[in-house]
Amino acid sequence: MPGLQDTPLVAIHQGKRCPKCGEVVLESQEQGALLGCQCYSVEEESVPHGAVGQKGNEDHDKLHWTTGRLGDIDFLGSSRTRGKFARVSSSTDPDLIYQLLTEQWGLAPPHLVVALVGGDEFAQMKPWLRDTVRKGLVKATQSTGAWILTSGLRFGITKHLGQAVRDHSLASTSSKVRVVAIGIAPWTMIHNRDLLLSAKPDQPAAYSTEDLPHGSVYSLDSNHSHFILIEEDPQRHGATSDMRVKLLKHISLQRTGYGGPGSFEIPVLCLLVHGEPKILQRMYKTIQNATPWLILAGSGGVADILVTLIYRGCWEAEMVQELLLDTFNGLHSTDVTSWVKVIQRILDNGHLLTVHDPEQETSELDTVILKALVKACKSQSQEAQDFLDELKLAVAWNRVDIAKSEIFNGDVEWSAQDLEEIMMDALVNDKPDFVRLFVENGVNLGEFLTYGRLQELYCSVSEKSLLFDLLLKKHQEKQVLLASARTPGPPYMEIGDRRPRFTLHEVSKVLKDFLHDSCKGFYQKLPAERVSKGRLFHSQKDLPDLDQVCENPWRDLFLWAVLQNRQKMANYFWAMGPEAVAAALAGCKILKEMAHLESEAESARSMKEAKYEQFALDLFSECYSNSEDRAYALLVRKTHCWSKSTVLSLATEADAKCFFAHDGVQALLTKIWWGSMTTDTAISKLVLSFFCPPLIWTNLIKFSDEILQSRGGGEQFAELDSLETEKALLLSDEDPADSEAAGNPADQSCSQAWSQFLLRRWKRFWSAPVTVFLGNVIMYFAFLVLFTYVLLLDFQPPPPKGPSIAEIILYFWVFTLVLEEIRQSFFTDEDMNILKKFKLYVEDNWNKCDMVAISLFVVGVLCRMMENTYEAGRTVLALDFMVFTLRLIHIFAIHKQLGPKIIIVERMMKDVFFFLFFLSVWLIAYGVATQALLHPNDPRLDWVFRRVLYRPYLHIFGQIPLEEIDAAKMQADNCTMNLQEIITGTLPPCPNIYANWLVILLLVIYLLVTNVLLLNLLIAMFSYTFQVVQGNTDIFWKFQRYNLIVEYHSRPALAPPFIIISHLSQLFLSLFKKAESKLEHLERELPAGLDQKLMTWETVQKESYLAKLERRHLESSEERLKSTSSKVQSLLKIVGGFKEQEKRLASMETEVRYCAEVLSWIAECFDKSTLKCDRDAPRAPRTKSSCDSGSSCSSPSVPQLSTPKKEEPEGHPGYGANKKLPYIDE
Repeated sequence: MPGLQDTPLVAIHQGKRCPKCGEVVLESQEQGALLGCQCYSVEEESVPHGAVGQKGNEDHDKLHWTTGRLGDIDFLGSSRTRGKFARVSSSTDPDLIYQLLTEQWGLAPPHLVVALVGGDEFAQMKPWLRDTVRKGLVKATQSTGAWILTSGLRFGITKHLGQAVRDHSLASTSSKVRVVAIGIAPWTMIHNRDLLLSAKPDQPAAYSTEDLPHGSVYSLDSNHSHFILIEEDPQRHGATSDMRVKLLKHISLQRTGYGGPGSFEIPVLCLLVHGEPKILQRMYKTIQNATPWLILAGSGGVADILVTLIYRGCWEAEMVQELLLDTFNGLHSTDVTSWVKVIQRILDNGHLLTVHDPEQETSELDTVILKALVKACKSQSQEAQDFLDELKLAVAWNRVDIAKSEIFNGDVEWSAQDLEEIMMDALVNDKPDFVRLFVENGVNLGEFLTYGRLQELYCSVSEKSLLFDLLLKKHQEKQVLLASARTPGPPYMEIGDRRPRFTLHEVSKVLKDFLHDSCKGFYQKLPAERVSKGRLFHSQKDLPDLDQVCENPWRDLFLWAVLQNRQKMANYFWAMGPEAVAAALAGCKILKEMAHLESEAESARSMKEAKYEQFALDLFSECYSNSEDRAYALLVRKTHCWSKSTVLSLATEADAKCFFAHDGVQALLTKIWWGSMTTDTAISKLVLSFFCPPLIWTNLIKFSDEILQSRGGGEQFAELDSLETEKALLLSDEDPADSEAAGNPADQSCSQAWSQFLLRRWKRFWSAPVTVFLGNVIMYFAFLVLFTYVLLLDFQPPPPKGPSIAEIILYFWVFTLVLEEIRQSFFTDEDMNILKKFKLYVEDNWNKCDMVAISLFVVGVLCRMMENTYEAGRTVLALDFMVFTLRLIHIFAIHKQLGPKIIIVERMMKDVFFFLFFLSVWLIAYGVATQALLHPNDPRLDWVFRRVLYRPYLHIFGQIPLEEIDAAKMQADNCTMNLQEIITGTLPPCPNIYANWLVILLLVIYLLVTNVLLLNLLIAMFSYTFQVVQGNTDIFWKFQRYNLIVEYHSRPALAPPFIIISHLSQLFLSLFKKAESKLEHLERELPAGLDQKLMTWETVQKESYLAKLERRHLESSEERLKSTSSKVQSLLKIVGGFKEQEKRLASMETEVRYCAEVLSWIAECFDKSTLKCDRDAPRAPRTKSSCDSGSSCSSPSVPQLSTPKKEEPEGHPGYGANKKLPYIDE
C-alpha cells in the first residue's frame, strides 16, 4: 500500500503521539483531518483533538494511510466491483493527482484523454445519443488505452458510459490496453458519503449503489474504477469545475510514448453532450488552454445553441438571448447577458470547435475525434513534432485515410527521424497501410532497420502465436545448453514467468528448420569477422552487431511478417523487395510448414490459402512472356538474398507443383533433359546412336551449343550490351577458357581441332540426362533378364556346387547398384551432416523401395549359401525380383501418357486400403459365424483360418461350394465325426446341419453386402478419385518429371554395372583435385554485371505485374461500387455546400437590412435638419467572418450608438452636437 510520504495530497504537520504505540499522529491542516500511525490510531473527525484510539492492525509493516481520504471501495450488488478513491481539497496541485493516478494507483500514462461534459441533466435521453456515447466513444478509446473523465455519478449519460466501459473490460483480452473511467465529483454531491470515511488500509469501504432521481446527491457509479472527490470551499462555488480544467491542462502538458514516457504530448479532448449554461464558463477556460472541443449536434442544451450559431455564421445578441431563453426556462436576464458574452468569446475560437452530427454524418466517432485534434493542432503549429500525438492516434485507430488527408497532405515537412518510433509501432501492431505511408513519406528502411530493431520486432511477437512457441522452444534449448556448460546438474530454468528476450540466434534456428540451406548464414557475421571460440558459444559470437544496419531489410521484414502470418504486411514487403520470385517461394515454403504445426484451425486455413505460390507463378509468367532466355537464367541463377539458392531449389523445398507445371519451367527442364543436343531430336536417332556410337560424329545428332557458338563466337564475354552476347552468356554452360580455346581454331593444328571435336561431341552425347536415362533403362532391363535367367534356369545349389558365373555377375551388378545408392545418399553437394543426408534420402518413396529390394537381395543371398535355408533363399529372391520389377514404374514416370496414369494408380491404392478395412469387417464376421455353425468340432487351425478368411474371400468372386454349405446337396458318405480321424486327416469332418438355414441366410446377406454394396462403393471411390486427380495429374507428373530429370542429371554417364568406372574416376579426381559438379545446368553463378542487369529486369517485370494486379483490382465489381459510392458522397458534399451559400446569403441580407436602416435613419435626420433622431442608430450585425478577420470581438455586446437625449436646452440648435455615426465603434 502507498505511504503518506508518497501522497502529499494535503498539507501535513506533526501532532501528538499515539497512546498505544507512541508514534507521532500526523494531522492535516485542512479542517482538522487526521491521518494515522502504524497501529492505526484514528481520531474521530467530530472530535478534532480527541484521542479515540483503536488498534486496527498489529502488523507494523503497514504504512501510514489518510483516514477517510485515500482508500478502496467495494461496490455491493451483482457486479461486486472494486474501485479506488481519493478525497482532496479544491486547492490541491493537479500534479499530485496525476502522480496519484499513475504512480500509486498504477495507471499507465494515457495516449488520449476524453472529458465528457454535460449529459447529466434532467432530460429524456435520445436512443441514438446514448448509443453514440456508449458504443462510439468507448470503441474510439479502447484501442489506445485512453482515460475518460466524467462526473463519476450514477445518473444520465455517465451511467450509460460506465456500463459500456464495463462491457469492454469484460470482453477485452488485453491487460495492457484498457479504457479507464475516472470520476471527478464534488464531495457534497455523493450519496452516503459517510460510508467512505470507514476505509482502512486492509478494509475497503462497503458502498451500495442506488439509482436515485434527479436531485442534489447521487450515488457513485460502480463501473468507474477511480474517483477523485473534491472538497469544495463553501465560499467558493465551482471549485470542482476549476479542478477539472486544471487537471486537463496538466495532463495535456505531460509526455508519453509507446512503452512509457516518450516524446509525445498527451492529446486531450472535451466532448460536449447537451449541457446547461453553467458549463459555458468551464468551456471557455479550457478553450483558453487550447483544448479542442467536440460538440454533438442534436443532443440539446448548450450544444445545440453552439451548433446553430456555428452553422448560421452570423448572429446578433438578441438571437443568442432568444436561443438561451427558448432552450432554458427561468433564466435571469443578468445571467443571460453574461452567457451571451461567453458564447461570443467561445465562438471566436472556431478552430478549436468541431461539430459532429451522428444522424446526418456517416463518419464514426474516432474519425471525428482525430480530425478535431488535427484541426486544433494545425491552428497552433506546422512543425512535424507537434503532430506526432495525432499521428499516433491515427495509427492506433488504423485510420490511414485521415493521416493522408489531414497530416500527410503537404502542409507539414516530415523527416525520417520523426517517423522512426511511429514506424516501429505500425510494424508491431500490424498496420501495413501506415508502413507504406511512412515509407512513401521519408522512412528509409535501409537506414531504419538495424539488427537491434529487428530483434525488438521478434521480441514483440504475441505470446499466442505459433512463432512465439517456436522461438521459446529454441530459447529453452539454448538455456539448457548454457546451463549444462556452466555447472553440472538439472537443466536451467528461468525463475518466474517473465517474458524471455529472444535473440536473432533463435530466429536463425527457426528459419533453418523451415528453409534449410536457403537461409544459411542469416543473421551471422561474415566469416572474416567471426571470432574462433568454443562450439557452445560459437553461435552467440557469430551474431551481428545490433547497431549495424541490416544487409537486406526488405527480405528480413518479409520473413518477420510471414512467420507471424501477417500476409498483408508481407505482401507489401514482397512487392518492395528484390528477387521476388525466390522470395515468394520462400514464403510459400514457410507457410506450408507452419500450417502443419498450427493448432488453431482458422490460422492454419489462412496459411494454406496464402497466394505466394501464385505470386511466384504469375510473376514468372510475366518474365517468361517478356524474355524466355532471361526467364531461364532467372530459374538457375544463384540468388544473393537466399544463400546462393536457386529458384528451382526453392520451388522444390516449397513443393510448388503448380510452379513446375509452368510452360517456361518445363521448357527449361526439356533443355536440361536433352543436354547439349537440340530438343527436337527424334528418339529413334538417339537409340540408333546409342547402339552405334560412330553416328555421334555425323549430322544425325544436332547440338544446340554449336549453333550458339557460331552466333556468339569467342567474344561472348567481351560485353553485355548486345542481346546476342547476353543470350550466349546466359545459355553457355562451359568454362570461359574452354570456350575461348574452342572459338580460336586458328591457334590450333588441324589434328588438335579434330580431336577436340571428337571428344567434345562424345562427352556431350553421353553426359546428356536423356542418354543417361536411356542407358539406365536398357541396362535395367538387362539386369531383370539376368535375374530371371538365374532364378529360373541357373540357380545352382549351395557352395561348393554353386553359385554359377551368371549368378556371380548378378551379385556384382547389385553391388554396383548399392554403390550408386550410397553415392546418392551421402556423397552429394549439400553441406549437411550424414544423418540429415540419410534422412533426406529416405524421404523419397522410390529410395525406400530400393532399400527394401537391396535388403531382400542380401538376405536371400545369405540364405541360399546355406544348405538348411537354401529354399528360403530362393523364396526371398523370388519376392525380391517382384520388388525390382515394380521399380520399373519409376522409370516409366517420365512418359507423358504413362506418368499421369501412374499417379492415378497411386491415389487409388489408398482407396483400396479403405475398402479392405470395410471388407475385412464383413469377411471376419461372416467367416467366424459360418465356421461356428458348420464345423464347430474341427480343431485344426490351418483349416479354421482357411474357412474363416480364405473361403469367404473366394465367395466374392463366385467360388461358392454349395455341397459344403447347403444341407440339401451334402454327401454324408465321405465325412466323419471322429475327432482323431479329423486330426489325422483321414476323413473330413461332417458339417453341422442344425441351423443350416441360418448359414444360407448369412451367405445371402454377405454376398449382397460385399458384391453389391462394397464393390460398388469401391468403384464409386475410384471414379471420384479419378475425377479429382485427373485434373491435377498433369501438374503432379510435371513435378515428378523434374525430380527424375534432376536425378539423372546428377548421375554418372555410365549405367550399372559399368557405373563402377565412373565411381572410381570420381574417387580418383577427389583425391587429387576437387570433383567437378554436374549442376551447371541447374545452378549458375552469373557475372556481376549480368547478374545486376537480370535483377533489374526482374524488378521491372514485377512492377508491371503489380500494375496489372492493381488495374484488375480497380476494375472489379467491388471497387466499382466503392468508386460509385465515393462519387455519390462527393455529390452529397456539394449539395451540402449549399448550406454555406445560405449562410452567406443570410449574412448579405443582414448587411443589406442594416444599410437600409442606416439610410432611413440618415434621411430622417436630414428631414429634421439635424443629426439627432428620436430612435437609436441601427446596430451593425455581428458576423463570424468579422471576428475572424481581426476585428475586436471581446466586447460583450454588439456595437451601438448611445441614445441621444430627447430634451435639449433652448438656444442651442444642436446641429452636429452629440452626433452618433452608425459606422463608428463605441
